[in-house]
This record gives sequence, C-alpha cells and structure tokens, in this order.
Amino acid sequence: MPFCTSCGSKVKAADRFCRGCGGPQPVERAGSVQSSISPRAVSILCYVPWLGLLAVVYALTADRFRESVEVRFHGFQGLYLFVAWMVARYVFGIWFEFFLGSFFPLGGLLELMVVILWIVMLIKTSRGERFSLPVIGELAEQSM
Repeated sequence: MPFCTSCGSKVKAADRFCRGCGGPQPVERAGSVQSSISPRAVSILCYVPWLGLLAVVYALTADRFRESVEVRFHGFQGLYLFVAWMVARYVFGIWFEFFLGSFFPLGGLLELMVVILWIVMLIKTSRGERFSLPVIGELAEQSM
C-alpha cells in the first residue's frame, strides 16, 4: 500500500488526493512508446526507406538496446544500406548520366537493386531471420 508524498499516511493506489492532508498524489503513467516497442519491431523499422533513419538512430543510441546484438546489427546494416542507396543515386547516377547520357540508365538500375535489397531485408527481418548482406553485413558486424 502506498503512502502520501506530503504527510506519509497510507493511501490507496487509485487515490489522487490524500484523505488525511488533501495533498495531491503522483499519478503513475502507462509505459511510454519507447519502452513498449519490441526489439524486433525496431529491427524491422531500420529497413524502411527514409523513415528507417529515425529507427536506426534510436536503435544505435538508446540505452535499452546497447547490449542487444541483433538490434544493433540491423541498425548498422540499415544505415549502410541507406548510404549505399545514396551513393547509387547521387554518385553513380550523376556520373553515369553525365558520361553515358540518359539513354543508358545504369544509375537507376543500381538504385533499383538497393530498393530490392531493402524489401528483402524487411521480409527477412519480419520473419525473425538474421541475414547478412555480402559487403554491408560485414561492415555492420565490424561496427558493432
């Protein structure tokens, strides 16, 4: 049974005010969204294009996932997959368009491959599988 924060007399858990002194009692809050999200859900969200960056930052900086090898692996792999997409779009896409013209869309094909990898990783992670991509997965392992 809890006690009043003002006078120390016994109060019920559901009481908002003390019966003895009338002092307000702290209200226990329900769990926050951050504490209620599962590690598997955070791992899946790391592979959502663009919005997954928020999940990656949360997975890599939150204290509750500091010891979770799976969540940190998916966080790093999702981050490196996003960087690969940016390189395919802004580096190779611009260079190929500049040198080969828009007739040969090799940059777009590279970008499409990265998007397909995102979809594959979303499916595999949602099934609970840990799939390491050839180069990106090795970088993620080293970063942990």
